[in-house]
Amino acid sequence: MSLTSILKSALCALLMASSLSVLAQKYPSKPITLICPFAAGGSADIMARFIAQKLSEAIGTPIVVDNKIGGGGGVGSNLVAKAKPDGYTLLLITGGYPAQAALSKNPPFDPIKDIAMVSTLTFYPFIVHVSANSPYKNLNELLAQTKNNPNKFNYASSGFGSIHHLSSELLNVMAGTDFVHIPTKGGNNALTELLGERVDLLIEAPTLSLPYIKAGKIKPLAVTSKERLKALPDVPSISEFLPGYEVKSFIGLGATGGTPNDIIKRLSLEMKKIIDDKDNYNRLAELGGDPQSSTPEEMRQFVENEYLKWQRVIDLRKIERQ
Repeated sequence: MSLTSILKSALCALLMASSLSVLAQKYPSKPITLICPFAAGGSADIMARFIAQKLSEAIGTPIVVDNKIGGGGGVGSNLVAKAKPDGYTLLLITGGYPAQAALSKNPPFDPIKDIAMVSTLTFYPFIVHVSANSPYKNLNELLAQTKNNPNKFNYASSGFGSIHHLSSELLNVMAGTDFVHIPTKGGNNALTELLGERVDLLIEAPTLSLPYIKAGKIKPLAVTSKERLKALPDVPSISEFLPGYEVKSFIGLGATGGTPNDIIKRLSLEMKKIIDDKDNYNRLAELGGDPQSSTPEEMRQFVENEYLKWQRVIDLRKIERQ
């Protein structure tokens, strides 16, 4: 490469850095889009609208939630990964994000590099549910029947490659069962299948299911964390039946990779303020979560660890990557 070419490249890089710096100083100057990669009405959508409202109030700019469903969340994530890195296209990141990425045979983007992590918002276990009319009083009774009748019992999930799907498959592996997967388009549809008694089992977030549990419309058999859920202290942990089983999901915020650090840091700081607010904290706890903010670096490391964990589960269960 000639000296002239090197100087031109250096000048372009300098101008780009300068323009990004100016962009960060003026941010935000127009409405922001928050992509929710799951269907409206589901647990992820509930959290997306919570973040949009609170963050909009904090930074004084409208934030519009746009549901882009498909591919276990991959469609929405890919849109953000390919968007302009200016902080005006954000991504609701759930526990399904590293799960879907691990299941992708030919991923269209790098899940660690092409999405900039901002902050976690809350962590929560899932709940193992059956219909209100189910004869099973505890998880052991259901597992015993499933073992005696292989491929006769099924479970719904929010879609192939979702964390709900992989959490259920992990149950199959550890319990030696053969629940058949019935994928749906979003957690709300999966819940409808359970309410209609068309499926036998559903592993879903308390964000979505707690109102139905309290109304007596569905029955909780276990939670997927090692500890019992504060909102359901009488419901045992799966680990009390299957030692070693543990799944905790999360909600967090991301942006397009390459978004200026000043913007990422500001958004991360605002997220921390949101969680530190007592009313917001209590609301997230009421939804069955454990509210926790993080630095962008902490969130990136956590997501990477989850990505590697689900890769191991997929290999163990011999699930075909798509």
